[in-house]
Amino acid sequence: MQIALDAMGGDHGMEELIEGALHAVSEQADVRVSLVGDETQLQSFLESKKYPTDVISRIDVVHSSQVVGMDEPPVEAMRRKKDSSIMVAFDLVSRNEADAVVSAGNSGATMAAAIRKLKRLKNVSRPGIASAFPTLKKPVIIMDVGANVDCKPIHLYQFAVMASEFAQIYDVSNPRVGMLSNGEEVGKGNSLVKETYALLDNSSLNFAGNVEGRDVFRGEVDVIVCDGFVGNICLKVSEGLAEAAMMMLKDEIIQSTAAKVGYLLAKPAFNAFKKRVDYAEYGGASLLGINGICIICHGKSSSYAIKNAILEAAKMVKSNVNERIVEKLTADKARVAKET
Repeated sequence: MQIALDAMGGDHGMEELIEGALHAVSEQADVRVSLVGDETQLQSFLESKKYPTDVISRIDVVHSSQVVGMDEPPVEAMRRKKDSSIMVAFDLVSRNEADAVVSAGNSGATMAAAIRKLKRLKNVSRPGIASAFPTLKKPVIIMDVGANVDCKPIHLYQFAVMASEFAQIYDVSNPRVGMLSNGEEVGKGNSLVKETYALLDNSSLNFAGNVEGRDVFRGEVDVIVCDGFVGNICLKVSEGLAEAAMMMLKDEIIQSTAAKVGYLLAKPAFNAFKKRVDYAEYGGASLLGINGICIICHGKSSSYAIKNAILEAAKMVKSNVNERIVEKLTADKARVAKET
């Protein structure tokens, strides 16, 4: 499997991204990575690394002369920078020279490039971003977490289908789908939630009804559907809470000798908790609904996060998730048309 990595995106520079690529191909023998970016800089850094020949041989460099900045407007960047690293990465997929794209760069530009170069899947109105959240049980997939802030019921239904098929990558059969609302009862929520409820309830999905914000981390459902405005706030609050919780614990521990001793005894548990809530464990969020595979990573992604994102992309390639999404949407098309 050939994964195209936007090697010029991200907050930490190409070094962190290249390290992630090297770790990925070291860990999984059937993965190759195409580093897309300034050829001179990439080659120079690669030559300075002391990795086995069989690892280095599975890293290719594809030149691009431009970079999309993190604060650039996506549409304008697509128009002005046709040779940007993110555009060239998707060109590789469109020419069947790569199977997936991973990027920690400008997420809006990544999504715009994906739609422009690869187009949407059949019967998908809007692609969306699906992210795995840790829970008391197994991870829950929340979609959308930022791609679409204004949605219609048909969009949320399609998110539910796409996220359900994606969840099965994690060995979840017949995923339970919940819709994020301000109450569990039927009839709760705004007009979008109420209209979508009927659509999901009459679909072939395993719909479990509304779920509240406090239910997100309980793990009672496998998929949670919402619009991108709500989903992105949920994502950012969760990331901030996890970081704040670790900092609060650290502050409390240094207050007394007894707490420090207790920490040493409980250190394995603290480390396990930190790993459980660390976004880097999941690599990135999957852009679903495009005719290809794309993982959108956090701008501050470490090499560990990039490695996991590349391996996640490879897992998606193997799963044929896009084919299953199209089959599901096509099979349910008549039923959904009746409801809408």
